Amino acid sequence: MSMRIDPSWTVLKSIEDDYHERCVDLFARPDGTFGFEEFRRDVEDQGRWTATQYYSGKSFGSREAAWDAAKHAVSWIT
Repeated sequence: MSMRIDPSWTVLKSIEDDYHERCVDLFARPDGTFGFEEFRRDVEDQGRWTATQYYSGKSFGSREAAWDAAKHAVSWIT
């Protein structure tokens, strides 16, 4: 798990690409806001998920708004 994902946040949805090399997590924060982050998994990282962007710093008022933003920001999400 990325250091950019706080342990108090709850992952609501995790979507991987067809090759299982990229992932986007949609999460809820205890304060009622939502966010997302994109990750990659490479051999040199021993298969661990590593955050690739700084999307988790953005805050959205609803799950739907966060998911819509993720779909616009991450090109491989269909």
